[in-house]
Amino acid sequence: MKLWEGRFAAPTAADADAFNESLSFDKKLYKADITASLAHSEMLGRCGILSDEDRLAIQSGLKAILADIKAGTLEISGQEDIHSFVENELVSRIGDAGKRLHTARSRNDQVALDIRLTLRDYSKTLQAYIVELVRVLCKKAAENTAAVMPGYTHLQRAQPITFGHALMAYASMLLRDLQRFEDATARMDAQCPLGSGALAGTTYPLDRQFTAEKLGFAAPCANSLDGVSDRDFCIELANAISICMMHLSRLSEEIILWCSWEFKFIELDDAFTTGSSIMPQKKNPDVTELIRGKTGRVYGDLNTLLVMMKGLPLAYNKDMQEDKEAIFDAVDTLELCLKTITPMLDTMKTLPANMRRAAAKGFINATDCADYLTKKGMPFRDAYKLTGCMVSDCIAKDKTLEELTLDEFKGYSALFENDIYDAIDLVKCCEGRTSYGGPSEASVNNQIALANAQLDAWEEKNA
Repeated sequence: MKLWEGRFAAPTAADADAFNESLSFDKKLYKADITASLAHSEMLGRCGILSDEDRLAIQSGLKAILADIKAGTLEISGQEDIHSFVENELVSRIGDAGKRLHTARSRNDQVALDIRLTLRDYSKTLQAYIVELVRVLCKKAAENTAAVMPGYTHLQRAQPITFGHALMAYASMLLRDLQRFEDATARMDAQCPLGSGALAGTTYPLDRQFTAEKLGFAAPCANSLDGVSDRDFCIELANAISICMMHLSRLSEEIILWCSWEFKFIELDDAFTTGSSIMPQKKNPDVTELIRGKTGRVYGDLNTLLVMMKGLPLAYNKDMQEDKEAIFDAVDTLELCLKTITPMLDTMKTLPANMRRAAAKGFINATDCADYLTKKGMPFRDAYKLTGCMVSDCIAKDKTLEELTLDEFKGYSALFENDIYDAIDLVKCCEGRTSYGGPSEASVNNQIALANAQLDAWEEKNA
């Protein structure tokens, strides 16, 4: 039975029915739909709109339906959407009392509420996976605070850092992602649309504050038109997901480079790589390549939501049915990526000797050489130019700065003394960068401590 029968003399065409249906994807809302209906029926009873007998029958029936769905004994099928399914199932079980559940409620405010409740749960699940990933990054960073490697700009070797420092850069990105999810969820929780009706509220004496608080919201939506037509929360969550996917994609690109023979800074575990059907030597980082590809897919989900909403007049329009597939796909994709990349990073092997060799060949201590001369009294621009000439000469002679003799150094400037070798030692170059947030071991350990403190605070708040 369709919830909107009565006005129509003829049934909907089969093709139109198939086109209109949303049960195939909105069945994910079943828990939220039943939870919201329980709160709605309780409010109706408190306000004297439902009798105690009907309220108890409705609530008992809804709880039984929820239990049967969870147990797998009740299949969600045969209706236009999840709201129709739950209501028709309730009526089939308890009779006329079930028909009274929808008093003072529209599918418009019902679905707006169900999506909020569902995405609130999804957001917290994604946050937990981000926390787990950052924990792994912190652990691997702590194991590699002394693993000197080149830092890059323009994908050219630039200055010495450590592998731990590089990993904590990604931890910092993901911590911002965690904050974005928390912010988006807080706005999601700010206003409850239930009671907005189809668009103009209702003549029944509802207690909207009660249902808002019962369902974990700060307050009812202040405007009923906005209550049923707002999908900002979907877009904002999709935006947070997209930015997080961008960070995972950047990390994936680094991993792809780092595990190539050209870099060979890391080796991925066999469990997270694949081979070739024709080239027996291959060990491909398919997981990270898929994350790069799936990032584009999630961007498409965000764009779908933005374009869907951009020209809609108030209030509800059927276009908005397209919100669920897009946001659910974005959620599912990020969850899959987080669940896969975390154990992949946890099991990867680092190769510090290869990192150190790459650092030695890139003249990444040239800035330190120029700083040495500056500290001896030479203007920085002169020191910069002189060091550039030294690097050019070393390249021509296939030498590194460390391989120059003291006499060769003095041939460039009398300011050079034996302590130049300490100044351009790669480990000491890292350790000398003691400025806040830098690559020194103490600094990276501080970054790890700060990250873990933020994760601890999240876990305590969400315990």
